[in-house]
Amino acid sequence: MGGTSNGTSLARDDVYEVLSNRRRRFVIHYLQRNGPRAALGTLAEHVAAWENGIDVAAVGSDARKNVYTSLQQFHLPKMEDLNLVIFDQRAGEVELTDDADDVDLYLEVVQGRDVPWSLYYLGVGTLTGVVTLGHALDLPVLAGIGDASLAMFTIVAIATLALVHTYYTRGMRLGSEGPPPEVEG
Repeated sequence: MGGTSNGTSLARDDVYEVLSNRRRRFVIHYLQRNGPRAALGTLAEHVAAWENGIDVAAVGSDARKNVYTSLQQFHLPKMEDLNLVIFDQRAGEVELTDDADDVDLYLEVVQGRDVPWSLYYLGVGTLTGVVTLGHALDLPVLAGIGDASLAMFTIVAIATLALVHTYYTRGMRLGSEGPPPEVEG
């Protein structure tokens, strides 16, 4: 994707700390979506726009300066310390490293009363397990099912859930099209 990696894996707590801040999530999202390199000013404009729910062209100088300063002095150095970005302060450029590819593994966006996808997979696994066990024990309704039909049921159940999961989460990843997942838009 972007720059180099130093070969070290990110500690879970470090990733959670980085992802705990919206501005840092927005930086990762922008760089994953628009290319691994960007000028700090461009990043500041987009982050300010997302924070305020406005178009980039409507970002005022105060909002841009506030974001620019916090990215420059705090957020980007912190991200650089974890090797998520390479921040060239003199040139005012930020580059995403290959290590940043791993941060999405720590995000499962569950909004409102939604259920984490892991519970859906657990449910399908339990259902196919119960059906398979019932078939193996020759329970009345399941005894007549052939082995090939049982295998096909399991495959279709898992494939259907995976397709639904992919469909519903396609826009919930950092770097996907549009604004970051938590920004209405």
